[in-house]
Amino acid sequence: MPFAAAIHRHAEDHPHAPAFQIEGRVFTFGDLTRIAGALTERFGDLVGIAERRSVLGDRSRLIALETGNHPLFAAAFLAATSGGNCVALIDPHLPEATRQTMHDRLSPDLIVRADGANLSLHAPASGKTRTFRETDGNERKLLAVGEDSEPFLIVFTSGTTGTPKAIIRDRGSWRRSLATGEPFFGIGRATRTFAPGPLAHGLTLYALAETLVAGAEFIGATHFEASRAMSVIEAKAVQRLALVPTVLRRLCAAAAGRPQRSVKQITVAGAKLTENDRETAALAFPQADIIEYYGASELGFISVATKGDTASATAVGRAFPGVTLSIRDDKGDELPTGETGTIFVDSALISDGYVGGADGAGFRRLGSLATVGDVGFLDECGSLHLLGRAGGMVLSGGNNIYPQEVEAVLVADAGVHSALALGLDHPDLGSELVAVIEPEGGMFDREALDRHLAAQLPRYKHPRRIWLCLNMPMTQSGKVAVGTLRQWIADGNDALDLIE
Repeated sequence: MPFAAAIHRHAEDHPHAPAFQIEGRVFTFGDLTRIAGALTERFGDLVGIAERRSVLGDRSRLIALETGNHPLFAAAFLAATSGGNCVALIDPHLPEATRQTMHDRLSPDLIVRADGANLSLHAPASGKTRTFRETDGNERKLLAVGEDSEPFLIVFTSGTTGTPKAIIRDRGSWRRSLATGEPFFGIGRATRTFAPGPLAHGLTLYALAETLVAGAEFIGATHFEASRAMSVIEAKAVQRLALVPTVLRRLCAAAAGRPQRSVKQITVAGAKLTENDRETAALAFPQADIIEYYGASELGFISVATKGDTASATAVGRAFPGVTLSIRDDKGDELPTGETGTIFVDSALISDGYVGGADGAGFRRLGSLATVGDVGFLDECGSLHLLGRAGGMVLSGGNNIYPQEVEAVLVADAGVHSALALGLDHPDLGSELVAVIEPEGGMFDREALDRHLAAQLPRYKHPRRIWLCLNMPMTQSGKVAVGTLRQWIADGNDALDLIE
């Protein structure tokens, strides 16, 4: 069912049921449709058909939603994706220069930003700016439902040059994704979901959409703080968590001695969980099943791992329902089981690709297949093993090394909380593999780590240098801030301690 139509149905059937909650502000399904209806009217007042100037031309009105995790986000997203509109999600925490590059590439018809408790609506073509307040709409209005082929959503992913690439998705692929995910994840009206990540990023955004379509309540956070998040889980008897591994680890540490039995499911994406992660989560959330999926903004769901799947530092589960996996060589020929190559997928969830120019890497098609350049192999059980991105490969002394494989082994060590592996220029080897490690509990045993690496990886894949970082810098989406760490290494920053 279309996103807007599903929310309207819930607004008719149970208008006073909570739909979206953030920092104590609760919006019912009736509230969402009322506010979204008022917003769409305001959008039309500010931008007429003749004033459209975006890269979409006359296909849709393009609305850049740059609010962050604002209380009005859910209503604004609903309005900005109604029929005739396409939303581009821009994280307001990105550097101003990066956001300006995004604006220049898309030329949005309207830019929506946070303005305290309100929203600021700005039409660049006319220069008009209006303030929108939650109370501006006083009745529910039916939102237009677009066709499957209409552009619906633009999100950004990092390019190999560091310039964000804009990925466009049509309504049909989004609807098929929601229809596939609902029975698989088992989401119903009682499945109250807590997802504390940025709503401009895929994991949290999708958790919001699938929760609202199911008629359930979504709880977000303006920022993540572990003890505060645990209080929310406890007070609201949350049934489902959707988060990245780093956030799960911090929640588990905060839950020591106070296991949360209301949580029945934990959905994880963005990086791989270790066996230690799963064991720790079982103590913190003893009633929860963990579902770990691997996907890409360009491709949708790719594979999914549950408790019974292959336990390996590189295994990311079996093909998601409706998805076919294929491993191909550089010529596009399919490789046999166990051989490493580029991961291709065939599914109905694939995006339309990039808006405008890209950086020559990432998404590409091969007939009905598509890839983002990830490298891996399929084992005899049909499990996919992810070794890393082709563009991220380190060539050291003639050996091909995929940093993601090394990171997976590093974080599997009980003494490592998080890790980053990367290549640095080397006068003799071409590149050398190095690592930055955040130790578990502040203690570090180099000899124990060396034994662990020796048991898991050939010698040429061991980091030649290791820095300790007691507080790893993170991005807004909960991933290790690679650019910051590279700069710290180059500058000899005191936050890093080189272990000889």
